[in-house]
Amino acid sequence: MNRPFSVAPDPDRTGRAAASQLGRRALLGGAVAAGVGLVAACSPGSSGRPGQTAPKGDGGAEGYDGPAVELAFWHGLTGGDGPIMKDLTARFSKEFPKITIKQQAIAWEQYYEKLPAAVSQGKGPDIAIMHIDRVPTNAARRVIQPLDDVNDALGLGEGDYVPIAWQAGQYDGQHWSVPLDIHCAGLYYNKKTMEQVGLDPETPPTNEEEYLSALDAAKSKGVQGMWVSALSAPGLLCQTLLYQFGGQMVAKDGSAVEFGSEAGVKAVEWLKMLIEEGYSPPKAAADGDVVSFQNNKSLFMFNGSWMVTPLNDVKELEWGAAIVPNIGGTEAVWSGSHQMVLPDNRGGADENRSKAGRVFLNWLSKHSLDWADAGQVPARNDVRDDPKFDEKGPVVEFAKQLDYINFTPPIPGITDCLVDWAPAVSSAMLGQKDTATALGEAQEKGNRILQQNMEKYG
Repeated sequence: MNRPFSVAPDPDRTGRAAASQLGRRALLGGAVAAGVGLVAACSPGSSGRPGQTAPKGDGGAEGYDGPAVELAFWHGLTGGDGPIMKDLTARFSKEFPKITIKQQAIAWEQYYEKLPAAVSQGKGPDIAIMHIDRVPTNAARRVIQPLDDVNDALGLGEGDYVPIAWQAGQYDGQHWSVPLDIHCAGLYYNKKTMEQVGLDPETPPTNEEEYLSALDAAKSKGVQGMWVSALSAPGLLCQTLLYQFGGQMVAKDGSAVEFGSEAGVKAVEWLKMLIEEGYSPPKAAADGDVVSFQNNKSLFMFNGSWMVTPLNDVKELEWGAAIVPNIGGTEAVWSGSHQMVLPDNRGGADENRSKAGRVFLNWLSKHSLDWADAGQVPARNDVRDDPKFDEKGPVVEFAKQLDYINFTPPIPGITDCLVDWAPAVSSAMLGQKDTATALGEAQEKGNRILQQNMEKYG
């Protein structure tokens, strides 16, 4: 599973995966320290050598008739979605017995450090998955190769996907990825706890008034309804609220970091209010939202779609999922996307492996309905229009938000300028700094990095 930034939890949260949840939280919301390492590891043109060029051909549409090949497949799917991807690749290999897929799951923060270095040495994988905010950066650094031929073979373009999931793969006049999914924030609600405090377990709240009313009902029964941690809040939770209060992490045209705006301050202050009013324990652990939810100690959590499979694994848990309530007055939600890419290993391409990799990308795109079992919303419109998609439970609820999802702008180096967001939010929530001051200082640093990246990448 994944969350691309600073604080998004890993899906496997049944107690044994608390550490891995923290790993995802530290990676997903939009900013990661790993981005800095990536800049150093693979700056534009650092190798001085040409990478792979897209082979002329069918982009994987007509299958594979070459010799037997083994393809290395890297990704960060270390949670509940990992086994589902493993099942899909096994099905692919049965259909294409000459192509063996060898998967390697690497924690996302380590993955983004390891991939550029491996590619520059000609030792990278043949296939990879990458978060949407990483595609332009890795395209600019030629860590990945253009995939116009694969998209042409699929016969799909911007109008066939959630538009911003397609647009983020464009750089320098070419397309560098194939959109696989959209993973949105969602509201998870504990039906058993709701019923215990006198709420209708089939009617989750849809706005701030209903949400706070539900928390008040829980509080009156001695239940703290939504656990918030200063360590994990900067991820999709606080970012979703920032968007709902009318703000942006970064201006949509990529010209400025904007999370220090009034909207950002309101988002942080709203979360602090939950603690101050007793709706949350004052010192919840980073994974307190999931642990309390799984143990029937809370009502709600805002979390990513990757939580579907681990929650299903908790057999006694009675839960549901819905769209995120509109807290700030604007319909908006944090979102990410997994994009399929082919690394541009230095030293020239192996033509057979290159063709086989394209066959796999083509096949996985066509079978993305089955990937929805991992909690991910298929990026392809025709897949979501399939009547079988309506059988995918919570994923169908998450898909209702696709008209107002939010990504950071698709520009190279975008994650670098968000590195100070998480520490700023955490320090404000812990009372170490005034909220406006903490976010303002972090925004200034982010804008300096953004300007440097504009000069670096042109």
